[in-house]
Amino acid sequence: MSINIPRGTQDILPGEVEKWQIIERKARELCVKYQYSEIRTPIFEHTELFLRGVGDTTDIVQKEMYTFTDRGGRSITLRPEGTASTVRAFVDKKLFGTANQPVKLYYMGPMFRYERPQAGRFRQFVQFGVEALGSNDPAIDAEVISLAMNLYKEMGLKRLKLVVNSLGDKESRNAHREALINHFSPRIGEFCSDCQKRLDKNPLRILDCKQDHDHELMTSAPSIIEYLNDYSKAYFEKLQQYLTLLNIDFTVDPNLVRGLDYYNHTAFEIMSDAEGFGAITTLCGGGRYNGLAEDIGGPETPGIGFALSIERFIAALEAENIELDTNQGIDCYLASLGETAKDYTVGLLQQLRTAGFSAERDYLDRKLKAQFKAADRLKAKFVAVLGDDELQNNQINVKNMTTGEQVEIAISALVDYLGEHK
Repeated sequence: MSINIPRGTQDILPGEVEKWQIIERKARELCVKYQYSEIRTPIFEHTELFLRGVGDTTDIVQKEMYTFTDRGGRSITLRPEGTASTVRAFVDKKLFGTANQPVKLYYMGPMFRYERPQAGRFRQFVQFGVEALGSNDPAIDAEVISLAMNLYKEMGLKRLKLVVNSLGDKESRNAHREALINHFSPRIGEFCSDCQKRLDKNPLRILDCKQDHDHELMTSAPSIIEYLNDYSKAYFEKLQQYLTLLNIDFTVDPNLVRGLDYYNHTAFEIMSDAEGFGAITTLCGGGRYNGLAEDIGGPETPGIGFALSIERFIAALEAENIELDTNQGIDCYLASLGETAKDYTVGLLQQLRTAGFSAERDYLDRKLKAQFKAADRLKAKFVAVLGDDELQNNQINVKNMTTGEQVEIAISALVDYLGEHK
């Protein structure tokens, strides 16, 4: 009986995985420039963390979490997102007490959601995200958004659209909440069962419903912008000022909600409008979550962050026909003729690698012509040919695969020769 890969997962094979490595490398490089340090949290956490952190009215908690009971009778959940775990670690390890504030972190790793697999969306997927904890300055919101935008742009994406909104502070949200309840209550029976449950718990989540998004009450629902108090308005205006200073184009969308309960003030999404990208256009989402640290037992700590899917990143690159150079080639391929020479290349190969060169040799006893074909497939810059006769004379033939030039040098000089011509 053959065993197939579980639905909603994927094997990322050589030739494809290099795309992931290029994106991950660029993300890490940008985080160094922006002074965000990596954090690695467990793949599973206590379920309570996500119930309190993500929110029990969200689709993630209600429908999508992989939750199980361990041998100790504890409820454990595979992490569906990275923010709650990062903030939990921030509180648990008392990072709020460190000298460098705000604490700026990034993470990269697999997340798990039980949802319907579709193009660019999997049940196990990889997220890259950043979190800045400890500052109420809208400039840090702008910085977080600029980091995400720059990552996409430096990878060559052009068909990008940034949408921003303000969800306001607690006072503003409470006023908006009452307005939403009054708006939807008379006809809530026309909405799905999920929305009916959300009406009293979190009516803002109704606006994010995928099933009822075409209902006429959705378009006429009161906007959060109308209920922002003076502080929330000033905060949002400052954010827009900073984005303009950073030359980042954006659109204000009062209907942007985001799918997690912990957001307040800034909310944003980056989308792709590339032709053929698909119906789900969101590449990245994030926002401010003041109050999350307190919800999971920490001190009052403002926070802002975003998360993006590497899978959807790659899909956006493909939609814009952007090819990543996944085969950089190797420095040298060692070809051999004769048994003695073949044995000698085992040690010579190690010398090259120890000296810092990427190198390979033949392991299939192929003819010289076939070894050169193998070198071509590996995009070798040089092929060094060693035969038994050359070995006796301590000589080796080196061919530059770009120019076709061939030289015979001492074997002991190979490392220096490659270094000079690299």
